[in-house]
Amino acid sequence: MRGATHAKWAALALAVALTATACGGGDDSGGSGADGIVSSSWGDPQNPLEPANTNEVQGGKVLAMIFRGLKQYDPKTGEAKDMLAERIETTDSTNFRITLKSGWTFSNGEKVTAKSFVDAWNYGAHLKNNQKNAFFFGQIEGYDQVHPEEGQAKAETMSGLKVVDDRTFTVKLSQKFSLWPETLGYAAFAPLPKAFFDDHDAWLSKPVGNGPYTVDSYSKGSQMALKRWDGYPGEDKAQNGGVTLKVYTDNNTAYTDLTAGNLDLVDDVPASQLKNVEADLGDRYINVPAGIIQTLSIPFYDKAWDTPDGDKLRKGISRAINREQITETIFQKTRTPAVDWTSPVLGEEGGFKNICGDFCTYDAAEAKKLVAEGGGIPGGTMRISYNADTGSHKEWVDAVCNSINNALGNNRACVGNPVGTFADYRNQVTTQKMTGPFRAGWQMDYPLIQNFLQPLYYTNASSNDGKWSNPEFDKLVDQANAEPDTQKAVAIFQRAEEVLRDDMGAIPLWYQNGSAGYSERVSNVALNPFSVPVYNEIKVN
Repeated sequence: MRGATHAKWAALALAVALTATACGGGDDSGGSGADGIVSSSWGDPQNPLEPANTNEVQGGKVLAMIFRGLKQYDPKTGEAKDMLAERIETTDSTNFRITLKSGWTFSNGEKVTAKSFVDAWNYGAHLKNNQKNAFFFGQIEGYDQVHPEEGQAKAETMSGLKVVDDRTFTVKLSQKFSLWPETLGYAAFAPLPKAFFDDHDAWLSKPVGNGPYTVDSYSKGSQMALKRWDGYPGEDKAQNGGVTLKVYTDNNTAYTDLTAGNLDLVDDVPASQLKNVEADLGDRYINVPAGIIQTLSIPFYDKAWDTPDGDKLRKGISRAINREQITETIFQKTRTPAVDWTSPVLGEEGGFKNICGDFCTYDAAEAKKLVAEGGGIPGGTMRISYNADTGSHKEWVDAVCNSINNALGNNRACVGNPVGTFADYRNQVTTQKMTGPFRAGWQMDYPLIQNFLQPLYYTNASSNDGKWSNPEFDKLVDQANAEPDTQKAVAIFQRAEEVLRDDMGAIPLWYQNGSAGYSERVSNVALNPFSVPVYNEIKVN
C-alpha cells in the first residue's frame, strides 16, 4: 500500500523490526490475572502511527489495539462485522448512508461522531498530507480533486463525503462498488479525534484512539507499553491489563527469551527453531493457515529488468526455484508452494486457482533455456534483497539462490543482499533503490481476491513496489470492481491474474502459515486469519 490513483478496492499490508535491547517478560510483566501485562516480540514501525500512513505489520498491530472503525474483522473467520456502524445503507452501490452507534468516545473523552470519520478520511486522502494509504480513499467521489495525479490539489475535501448530523454521514463513490462496506475495517478508515488536528505533533508522540488499549509509553528501539482502557465501550474488551511490545532485531533472540520464561509471546517462530518448537512448547505452539503470500518483486523501474524478452527471464528464474524442497527443508511444511498470486484461504469460490501452472514448477533445463532466451541475468549476478532483522529471511533467500545457481549451472547467478533493519529495507524499496529481485509479502486484510491483486499490481497502486504496469490488467480490475455479481467479478479477477502470469509481474514463492509460541504464564492465545495475535483475548494466568 504505497499510494495509487484509480483504486476502487481497499487493502492492507504489513512487516517490520528494530533493536533487541529488551529481552524481558517475566520480571517486568506486571502481575497476573485480569490486570496482568502480556509481553510480546515486536519491531519498530516504519512510520508514525497515523491510521492512513501505516501500511506494515508492526505498526498495524498497534493500530488494531488502539482503534476501532465502522467494521471489525472477526478474529476467527475474517468476516467484516459492524463495530461503530449501526447501519450502512445503499440502494445503488454508489451512494451510502452510514449511521453510527451511540455511546462511543475516544480514550480522551471526546465523542466519536460522523465528523470524526469525515475529517479523518479527508485528511488521509489529501495530497499535502502525504499519507501512504491515501489511495484507499480513491473510490470516493472527489478524490481526484484532493489527490490529483499531477499538480496541486484543487480542493480541500472530497465532494463525496457529507456530514448529516453527529451520528450520520453519507458517502458517494465514483462508481458502483457493492462490497465497499467490507473494506471499512481497514485501519486507514479509522476515526480521528480533534486532538489529532489541534496538536498533531503531540498526538504522534502519544496517539489517542478509541480501541480497547491506550498507548502508555514508547521508547523507539526498545518497547511500546499499551494499557487496557477501562472506559472502552465495545464488546471486545481487553482480557488483560495491557501489552508490552518489545523490540527485537533477531527473532531467534526473541524465541530464546520465550523459552527462558522472559517473554510471553513470539508471533513469528524462526525457521531455525521449527524442528524444535513442538518439543520446546508442546501445545503452546500455534501453526495455522493464514492469508499470506510471499513473492519476489521485480524492479521494473530498472530497465535491465524490463526488456522485450524480460518475461522469459522472469519465468526462467521462477522455474529455477524448487519450492517443494525449500518449504519442506527450511520451513518444515509451515509454507505451501504457491500456484497463484492469492491464497488458499480464499477457496475455489473466492478465486484461488492454479493459474501459475508450469511457470511455478521447478524444471532446471527449462529454467536455463528461458533465462538464456530472456537475455541472461542482468549484470551476470542478481542480488535478492531482504531485511536481515526478522523473519528468517536469510535461510530461504540462500536456499532460493542455491536452487537458482544449481539450475543455471552458475554459482554466482544469484546471491543474497541483506539489509540491516526492516525500516531501512522498506525505505530502500519505497525510494526505488532496488537493482534486483527483492522479497515481498502480503497479508490480506479481508478474504477477497481483489485484496491480493489490485493493491500490489495495479498501475501506481499503493503497494506496487516494483512498478509493474499493464493496461489490460488495469482494465480487467476496473471491470471486476464494477461487477455486482460476486462470482462474475471473481472470474474477471482471475483473467487479470492470467495477464500478471503471462508477464510474470512478480514471482510467487509460497503461502505462509501463521506461527506463534507462548509461555505458560498466558492462555487463550490465538492468531487471527491475518496471522496477527488477538491481543485483547489473551489472559494472564
